[in-house]
Amino acid sequence: MSGPVVQQAPMPFALARLIAGQVCLHACMAGMRMSAPLLALDQGYSPLAVGVLLALFALTQVFLALPAGRYADRHGLRRPVGFSVIAAVLGTGLAVILPVFPVLCLAALLTGGATGTASIALQRHAGRAATNALELKRVFSWLSIGPATSNFVGPFAAGMLIDHAGALIGGRAGDLSGYRAAFLLLALLPLLTWWWVRRMPDLPAESQLRVGGSRRALDLLRDPALRRLLLVNWFLSSCWDVHTFVLPVLGHERGLSASVIGTLLGAFAVAAALVRLMLPLLAAHLREWAVMAGAMVLTALLFALYPFMYSAWSMGVCSVLLGLVLGSVQPMIMSMLHQITPRERHGEALGLRLMSLNASSVLMPLLFGAVGALVGVSVLFWSVGLTVGLGSRTAWQLRPSLEPPPDDKSS
Repeated sequence: MSGPVVQQAPMPFALARLIAGQVCLHACMAGMRMSAPLLALDQGYSPLAVGVLLALFALTQVFLALPAGRYADRHGLRRPVGFSVIAAVLGTGLAVILPVFPVLCLAALLTGGATGTASIALQRHAGRAATNALELKRVFSWLSIGPATSNFVGPFAAGMLIDHAGALIGGRAGDLSGYRAAFLLLALLPLLTWWWVRRMPDLPAESQLRVGGSRRALDLLRDPALRRLLLVNWFLSSCWDVHTFVLPVLGHERGLSASVIGTLLGAFAVAAALVRLMLPLLAAHLREWAVMAGAMVLTALLFALYPFMYSAWSMGVCSVLLGLVLGSVQPMIMSMLHQITPRERHGEALGLRLMSLNASSVLMPLLFGAVGALVGVSVLFWSVGLTVGLGSRTAWQLRPSLEPPPDDKSS
């Protein structure tokens, strides 16, 4: 028996508020993820130490993702987002006061955990508001614009402040005052998230009404389609992590300024946002498995070419193309995840997805740093590109998952 129909705010306005809230909180983490490694490099830390620092952005999410998903299933949207805002402001605020490596590590833990917890609540809320598969693709295409936009806003704004704020107050470009100014701006952004989300109407929780007894998240993995989807998501997320890790290191080695590195990361994010703007218009003609398989092949080709790009302009071209390819994937993954998992366990499934990604993201930057230090970033690009290219077969195998069985066609 279906539950009561809940009247909500008009979908476009409610979705716009969700996107705005996601942009502000995610931009805080994206800015920290660019500026904290640069400060560590300026202070003399090695690429391996930078890998450790980047891994910490994902570490908290490994342990919080499943509890956060269950918490969102029980309490809805506002509570998880409220706690996330507090954690993000605390982490970046501490970096303003004491911008040293241990504090940067703590800020990475807090902002990473805050962003992951809030993302689960926001995605769950948006997915439950959709009524069919086409609307799911459209909703998640619009919602995915948020991280793409924030990946431009956060690094670009932080990079500009790092390069120019110190000189404006009597110091020099790129000094510690510039980093403090960047961290201060990033600390203010999550407060805007709460302003956007605080009056959003919650949907009623379903898990307590429709599921009795104890549940284990690993039970969801009995579905082979979900296992394949999580593996494809891991392949493509690793490519995103490689680009995020390698570009600051590569740019620093080639003498690019913080604002140029931030602009290159921003170009990647803008391209991802632009392709996601087009996806809602094309949603009726797209098949999730086909978009994912194509993205994996194209990413492998771009990773093969990237190490041969030596100027900022050529690196920018590769960043834009990579943003277009990888930016098309997340809406398809989120749409498929909501179709193949029970409605009352969407938050838990989202938490499982985030946990699997970030468990990898804790280890992968450490591996990236070690490989980069031993054999250089070119080998790192080529190795990951080869892996994701070979993994495209897994995305192809997802094709039957969203096709009705023969009995359904004949009925």
